[in-house]
Amino acid sequence: MTDEERDGVRLTSLDSPLGDGLQVTKGDLVDHLEAFADRLVPLLAGRPLSVMRVRPGQPPFMQRNVSKGAPEWVRTVPVWSYGAHREVHQVLCDDRRTLLWLGNQRAVEFHVPFTRAGEDRPTGLVIDLDPPDGASFDVVVRAAGVVRRALEDAGLRGAVKTSGSKGVHVVVPVRGAGTEDVAAATRALARRAEQFDPDLTTTAYIKEDRHGRVFLDSTRSGAGTIVAAYSPRVRPGLPVSTPVSWDDLPSIRPSDVTVTTARDVLGDGDPWAALLPEPQELPVDLVAEGHTIPVARVQAMHEGKRRKRAAQSDPE
Repeated sequence: MTDEERDGVRLTSLDSPLGDGLQVTKGDLVDHLEAFADRLVPLLAGRPLSVMRVRPGQPPFMQRNVSKGAPEWVRTVPVWSYGAHREVHQVLCDDRRTLLWLGNQRAVEFHVPFTRAGEDRPTGLVIDLDPPDGASFDVVVRAAGVVRRALEDAGLRGAVKTSGSKGVHVVVPVRGAGTEDVAAATRALARRAEQFDPDLTTTAYIKEDRHGRVFLDSTRSGAGTIVAAYSPRVRPGLPVSTPVSWDDLPSIRPSDVTVTTARDVLGDGDPWAALLPEPQELPVDLVAEGHTIPVARVQAMHEGKRRKRAAQSDPE
């Protein structure tokens, strides 16, 4: 097994398969992270990190608490985990060696919140476009155009990147608004986009209610997370979340950019930094409208309970 040391980090088993069915080695992942460190670290720095890790012979798993035995130079921040009902210590990936250490841990996906540690105002919002099963990417491109229209109608500008899976993320840098207001504005934008083309798009959180339409997911803004640009995803070949201009979006296919091709496709530049507009203030009317729209997860939970009660009371 090939071992190396880079930036003071001991890297082990680089020539071994990264994980089951991923078709790349651990070295392929580490090489990608090293090549994109100068572009990826600024997107992760200062933000409590959640990572999706893999191990051969095991299913992928999401990790928020820092691994036992982490080097003393790995910075962490205490965060209350509502799922675990305890405080966890999440990594702050502030430098290249921390990123390489995470790669050596077989951390593939890098998910960050829009709010930096110690701050209470998000730096952006996102609408995550999730196509129905079996749909072509062209459908997602059309839906992204509808979201862009809703943004422009509200006087906002956003940038787009592939999710690294089958959808895209439309990201809007913002300033001056609190978490709840940013989440509300995201709901309003998704609702407006849906109204522009209800046959193509939907904000229905319950999957069975989408009826073959592209889901405009507004729930990742506020206290949620987003996979960072340039992060790989746990899919065969490890596709990468790729920044793309609005004009070029129709010509890209998410599976074309992977950990082994990203350097050739994207070169040495930082397209995400170049494509992101400056942070914008959210329109007052957009925020107010959003506060009248129920939170999708909460609404779905209540609807699920209602449907369950209805099914139980059905005499058939």
